[in-house]
Amino acid sequence: MSGTSEGPTPAADLIRSAVTERHIDTSPRTSPRTYAGVPPSASVPAVSPPDASPCAGASPGTYAPAETPLDTHDTPESPLDTPGSICDTPESMPGVSESVPGVALIPTAGTSTSPGAFRAAFGAAPLPMAVVDREGLVVTANESLDALLGTGSGALVGRIAADLVDLASDARTWHAYREVLRGRQARLRCTRRIKHPDGHSLWVQVTVAPLPAQEEAVLLSIADISARRELQARLRHLQMHDPVTRLPNRTLFFERLSSALEAEAYEEGGTGRIGLCYLDLDGFKAVNDTLGHRVGDRLLAAVAERLTRCADEAGYARGATPLVARLGGDEFALLVEDSTGTDQLADLAESVLKSLQAPFDLSGQRLSVSASIGVVERRAAGTSATHLMQAADTTLYWAKADGKGRWTLFDPERNAHRMTRQALSSTLRAAIDRNEFALEYQPLVGMADGGVRGVEALVRWNHPQFGTLTPNRFIGLAEEDGSIVQLGRWVLATACRQARRWQLDRPDAVPIFVSVNVAVRQVWDSDLVADVAEILAETGLAPHLLQLELTESAVMGSAGRPLQALQALSDMGVRIAIDDFGTGYSNLAYLSRLPVSVLKLDGSFVRGFQYEGPDGGVGGAHPNPADEVIVEALIQLAHRLGLTVTAECVETASQATRLRGIGCDTGQGWLYSRPVAPDRISALLTASS
Repeated sequence: MSGTSEGPTPAADLIRSAVTERHIDTSPRTSPRTYAGVPPSASVPAVSPPDASPCAGASPGTYAPAETPLDTHDTPESPLDTPGSICDTPESMPGVSESVPGVALIPTAGTSTSPGAFRAAFGAAPLPMAVVDREGLVVTANESLDALLGTGSGALVGRIAADLVDLASDARTWHAYREVLRGRQARLRCTRRIKHPDGHSLWVQVTVAPLPAQEEAVLLSIADISARRELQARLRHLQMHDPVTRLPNRTLFFERLSSALEAEAYEEGGTGRIGLCYLDLDGFKAVNDTLGHRVGDRLLAAVAERLTRCADEAGYARGATPLVARLGGDEFALLVEDSTGTDQLADLAESVLKSLQAPFDLSGQRLSVSASIGVVERRAAGTSATHLMQAADTTLYWAKADGKGRWTLFDPERNAHRMTRQALSSTLRAAIDRNEFALEYQPLVGMADGGVRGVEALVRWNHPQFGTLTPNRFIGLAEEDGSIVQLGRWVLATACRQARRWQLDRPDAVPIFVSVNVAVRQVWDSDLVADVAEILAETGLAPHLLQLELTESAVMGSAGRPLQALQALSDMGVRIAIDDFGTGYSNLAYLSRLPVSVLKLDGSFVRGFQYEGPDGGVGGAHPNPADEVIVEALIQLAHRLGLTVTAECVETASQATRLRGIGCDTGQGWLYSRPVAPDRISALLTASS
């Protein structure tokens, strides 16, 4: 049938719910009402009240239509929605019929209107209307409704009105309609899409309002709002799409994502899983800065085309096309609803990276770009849009950190480590004030005689939640947020105080020195020279019994303030050592111009000496002779420069023997002792004396 409704629009196309307004008129009906637009057999009393008073603001002898229930629905104004003046008292309008909505009729005193005039007005009204009885059957319909539904004159009489405009398509609308028919609700207004006889669809606004009680009928009217809906659709498209790439924007993306994560979306079928590829172009800022934003926009549009092509190809293979959206800047997202697992997301990420490898030709500019992608795939149940995006953003950061031009899958364990790192960072400063840190000491032993020459102070964090943490868990965080200055000052003071106590406990023995690690930020962000001088004076420790260790990368290339600080400390008598030597520049020529007295060889060199088997290897493994040659050369060069050498990570007697044989001065490692509490060092010193 040409008037058959296509039903309510899917949720993604709706501007508002199908039932847009329900009106309940609680005002008293004080004037008698009779319906004037009924079939020809009905009679209509004359309208000529002799003593009715005119409404305020109306001309003498004229009367305004009866009161219309208040309607706040945002539809274009029509005769149905224009109440006009209100003058509705028992004395003012006896016997006046309620005008058919859409028909302008203002009776004049001293005149009467025939029933035929009302019928003619109803039939000629441009607004499609029908009178429906309490059973929901059409009593009469005007020509406009016949034309709208493509039926012949009178063919609608006796038809079920709800079927004509699909009022039974959802429970809420159907209930409201039944309430109006029963006289329990003042009005129903809803939006429907119906099919025109020529085949195209129309958006219409259906209004059902009761007629006077004695008529036992309601008036159904239909207003064509297709033009307004089309305008709304255009405006929504502009609002929800990116103007540069024409892709869905951030707003529409999160709307789709939130909808996909609602329980109804995955409980009624599908895999119940969701996947996301979060993409960022590598080095896109350089394109904007060097070639301009116009070229940058063209590149974004070209990237969007390739991403869309990848999504379409994935859709052909899987049956569901991922949503491609631009989230802002050079960030894009591909949302996969009802994903089948991480393999599907990995394949999609691989295809995206491959598609972006080919250069882009942009109006004579040939550009090559790469992208980093964070991939997340999980069950939709229990997942929120916020948590999914946080995971995707974190994984994208991992992909960038791992070298860019790649995709990285979300790893819960890695994320837990990141969360732990964040928790540590947020409590680090307060932990210093709460005295949660402690020092352990590892002996530095002379290779020639095995005597303890000094100790290295190693800080530990006794965290109330995570237990005892070693420096590699928090020193980097302290350097990032600047708390390393406060922590380093505490470590320096505590170590010097302990070294002085050992000296006082053994007045007749040769005192040992204490070695303290110093971060380069301590040199820049504090007056390290003044701090050291103050602590030495406060504790009474001699300057030559303090050794400060800085990493090779921090010392090499030093100039300005760092170099001046190192020189001042050396002039004071403090020993300067380069830690982890051999992992950075290893520039001995430059090293000769620095006030350095000790080199500490990185453990990676010393591990090459770790062989004890009959064939020279641990467990049958053959040693690398190059390691010994390199270490021997470094030791000889250091000695020629007047430096002493300490080997880290000495774990076996064989290592110690070979290091001693090539001239290494001091050793440090588990062969001699692990880092221990101060009282254990006291016992070790007593035993060796």
